[in-house]
Amino acid sequence: MEENVIDTVAAGSSVAATDFSIFGLFMEADLVIKIVILVLLLASFWSWAIIFDKVMRMRRLNAQTAEFEDSFWSGGPLNDLYDRVGNHPQHPMAGLFAAAMREWGRSTAQGVRGKEGLRESLKQRVERVMQVSLGREMDFLERNMVFLASVGSTAPFIGLFGTVWGIMNSFEAIGLSKNTSLAVVAPGIAEALFATALGLVAAIPAVVAYNKISSDLGRYANRLESFAGEFSAVMSRQLEEDN
Repeated sequence: MEENVIDTVAAGSSVAATDFSIFGLFMEADLVIKIVILVLLLASFWSWAIIFDKVMRMRRLNAQTAEFEDSFWSGGPLNDLYDRVGNHPQHPMAGLFAAAMREWGRSTAQGVRGKEGLRESLKQRVERVMQVSLGREMDFLERNMVFLASVGSTAPFIGLFGTVWGIMNSFEAIGLSKNTSLAVVAPGIAEALFATALGLVAAIPAVVAYNKISSDLGRYANRLESFAGEFSAVMSRQLEEDN
């Protein structure tokens, strides 16, 4: 009876001596769990970098696009607006407009606008140019979104792998020491739960941000498509007036 009491006191002292802080758990973990923790930390850090970049970029693009739309619908000459946009547009909608105006300018130089049989061809070419430009701009804006989706879907499983590995270490420690006291089991379980927590910390913001940013990108793409359709209508009216 006395020996059992001594063992219990010793086990409690060992548990108390174990450092259960984040840094302590990392330092006491074995190599596999350390790799899992580092991978999850790097994934979480890079995810937050992408999130901040996308949020700030979308905010800036919406402001620039609203300003451009005001200029476009102000009634001023489109050539003047094209001169201000130049060959280096600062946002996707200006890029669509510049691409369409370049194609329009080529047709003007070739004398196409006054030929009835070529007006429809010109309209189709301009629309095609805008669609290509829209696809290119959206591909650029959607860059790194796959990484967010991958982190959101795989980080919990990576954390689960660390959890399973930590529990295996706990069972191995029990088998070697032939002791089921808390002092033997607690460190491995703590490492396992720490890996699980990191997996969730990495995955949850990535999933939430991916859904939010994807929704914002979808609305922006619809905005660009609406502008392309409106510009095509403006171009059709101009061709009819020239005729």
